[in-house]
Amino acid sequence: MAHRLQLRLLTWDVKDTLIRMRHPVGEEYASKARAHGLEVEALALGQAFGQAYRAQSHRFPNYGLSHGLTSRQWWLDVVLQTFHLAGIRDAQAVAPVADQLYKDFSSPCTWQVLEGAEATLSGCRERGLRLAVISNFDQRLEDILVGLGLREHFDFVLTSEATGWPKPDPRIFHEALRLAHVEPALAAHVGDSYRCDYKGAQAVGMHSFLVVGPGPLDPAVKDSIPQEHILPSLSHLLPALDHLEGLPPQP
Repeated sequence: MAHRLQLRLLTWDVKDTLIRMRHPVGEEYASKARAHGLEVEALALGQAFGQAYRAQSHRFPNYGLSHGLTSRQWWLDVVLQTFHLAGIRDAQAVAPVADQLYKDFSSPCTWQVLEGAEATLSGCRERGLRLAVISNFDQRLEDILVGLGLREHFDFVLTSEATGWPKPDPRIFHEALRLAHVEPALAAHVGDSYRCDYKGAQAVGMHSFLVVGPGPLDPAVKDSIPQEHILPSLSHLLPALDHLEGLPPQP
């Protein structure tokens, strides 16, 4: 008789999987700008941030660590470039705004826990699963998780800044497996990025689940993922784990 699968480790992405910003980034930037006497439309800042973030990530991947940058300097540069693209060319005027935004995004007050996150994490713990974080976040993540009351759920937290390996680099997944002393086939990963989370975990032999939320899923992505691996919300995870482990549905 075949033995049923029994997972031992469940690793988690954080941003937009367990937590999200309380307000859109453009609104956060516009609010802090107003407090420093700068008037910029939130929509313009939101669009500019997307451009600045993508350019910075392409030029200096993983917070520019291999280029001698700190994550703090990396983010301050993103803010300066965001305001520049939105029409504010005075870097000296933007500098205090950038400092304030960096502090604010270090605070749990800027973030909120997604619905169902705490109950799902607790439910996973009750099943005897070890939980850990694998995130492309910077050094501020530990304090944010502590402030939001989530850190206690995790055995350890791995960030791309601390390890030097951003998802989907297999080394960050292998490091989590090494720390947990778990084989890939007995581990699963949960995240909202098809490339970084779902495919990244599968590439090292882990099981994986994709959190997609209520919005439409890219048809190409949907067609490449078994339905039972798609989580419309975090409340769908425990039943998905039952399916994966070959257990009957819970009443």
